[in-house]
Amino acid sequence: MAERGLCSRRNADDYISRGWVFVDGHRVSELGTRADPNAEITLDRQGQADQQSRLTILLHKPIGYVSGQPEPGCTPAVSLIQPENQVCSPDTPLFHPTCLRGLAPAGRLDIDSTGLLVLTQDGRLARHLIGAESQVDKEYLVRVQGQLDARGLALLNHGLSLDDRKLKPARVEWLNDDQLRFVLREGRKRQIRRMCELVGLRVIGLKRVRIGALRLGDLPLGQWRFLRPDERF
Repeated sequence: MAERGLCSRRNADDYISRGWVFVDGHRVSELGTRADPNAEITLDRQGQADQQSRLTILLHKPIGYVSGQPEPGCTPAVSLIQPENQVCSPDTPLFHPTCLRGLAPAGRLDIDSTGLLVLTQDGRLARHLIGAESQVDKEYLVRVQGQLDARGLALLNHGLSLDDRKLKPARVEWLNDDQLRFVLREGRKRQIRRMCELVGLRVIGLKRVRIGALRLGDLPLGQWRFLRPDERF
């Protein structure tokens, strides 16, 4: 189910135990049940309704907050998801403590970086954004110090490795004398900072401004809003 993008592995266990899963038209309620790779797997109405009710939040993360599991002394970005930080419009729901249940970041944004961070209860969306096969662009504005020649710029676009693994092709270009635009389809730990170090640059500012079709726009720093029903990544 997770491999087909129907839900996350955790959600799959929950749906199966609740009897919400059908394999070739037969209800399955026992965890660990094997299915033919070509079998048709569907959810009943309750499972579909549960998926549709899962919330996704867009946050403008400030510097000083970690996106994932915090280390001692660090503050998680999810702590900003509070009613006083919500950007509301007349047709959006208001914050309720249940919004935090199962909410997890879909991708990294390190403590020294700012910009668009997605937090979601929807395992399917997280897989779409950060799964190994994800084709969703992430765009960053990166202020740097140092000298970069044409060969170094070419290496940033394609040719570097981190942790003995080649990086996927990127799109990197100058925006002005000290700022680069990066567009990536992967998110290794501190990837952009480490890429820049490999070509002799030091990052002094990093901001994520887009994920897929969604831009950070004018969302104020430290504030958040719900993903609207008409928005798609």
